[in-house]
Amino acid sequence: MKRREVLGLLAVTGALVALPDPDEAARGRTVSTLLETGDALHRSLWQVYALSDSKQVVFPAVRAQLDVMAKGLTETRTAVDRSRLCRMTADLYQLVGELFFDANRYTDAAQCYTLAANAAYAGGDHDLWACAMTRHAYVELYARRAPAAQPLLAAAFRIARRGDGALSTRHWVAAVQAQAYAAMGDLDACNRALDEAEKVHALNGAHSHNGGWLRFDGSRLAEERGACYLQLGRPDLAEEALTTALAQPLSLRRRAAVLSDLAVLGAHRRDIDQIVHYAEQALGLADRSNSGFIGKKLDGVRGRLAPFLSDDRVSTLDHRIAALPRTA
Repeated sequence: MKRREVLGLLAVTGALVALPDPDEAARGRTVSTLLETGDALHRSLWQVYALSDSKQVVFPAVRAQLDVMAKGLTETRTAVDRSRLCRMTADLYQLVGELFFDANRYTDAAQCYTLAANAAYAGGDHDLWACAMTRHAYVELYARRAPAAQPLLAAAFRIARRGDGALSTRHWVAAVQAQAYAAMGDLDACNRALDEAEKVHALNGAHSHNGGWLRFDGSRLAEERGACYLQLGRPDLAEEALTTALAQPLSLRRRAAVLSDLAVLGAHRRDIDQIVHYAEQALGLADRSNSGFIGKKLDGVRGRLAPFLSDDRVSTLDHRIAALPRTA
């Protein structure tokens, strides 16, 4: 029911965003409240999302704010106010998309990102627009449709170049492009994209991201480089990057992803002890978070276990991964 309600609101909000600018008129009460407090509230929702082991805990608050945004868009207002509301809508629907993405509801996430992109365009914010496009590309990558991600990322990169050069948007797009190239088996293009993403370190770190819809600061490049090399079938290159990543402070979800990749690395080496050591840790984090994203990463481990199922420990792992929920 909650999911259907959100998708219904998405359709209504999309229509309201697409309407032409209204005539000059007095602000309604909801609009005034949103313009005063909306940005701060959205930042706090992103912070709760980032800090929560279980991402779905933020859903009730986000769901309530969706109603407020929809109501605000229906009230009479100036064109300037409408632009700000469109930017707020793009911000909030990227967060909604993240919640659906964590639950492995990729189609629903893609719809949210599409609305976010349209709203950002209507609000005149190129960085916000490019981030929505990049998140949409993530959906295609995790659904194993890398060719479909490529044009989204190419468009996102062009949009980001028209944004704020002090922000890390274009560097984040490059990092995701590296993942797409890895999925396509292109090592040289992957390395070029990773090198472009590394240039984020030349920016002023304190001002290059906002901690909400743009959180890329380069801290996750080691794990992303390792994941790319692993996908390219280069465990020799992946090991150093993944080991470096694991030594850093990581969120629960990011740590589970690195642990899962290290378990896959163990399968490449036919090292059962390594498989079990890292996969069991990742399973513990999956149990704590109820994250469909972590379950998806562990599915990648499970796909490598067949040659080792005669070992009781691996057989147990296989059954435990199979029992994980696939949607949160």
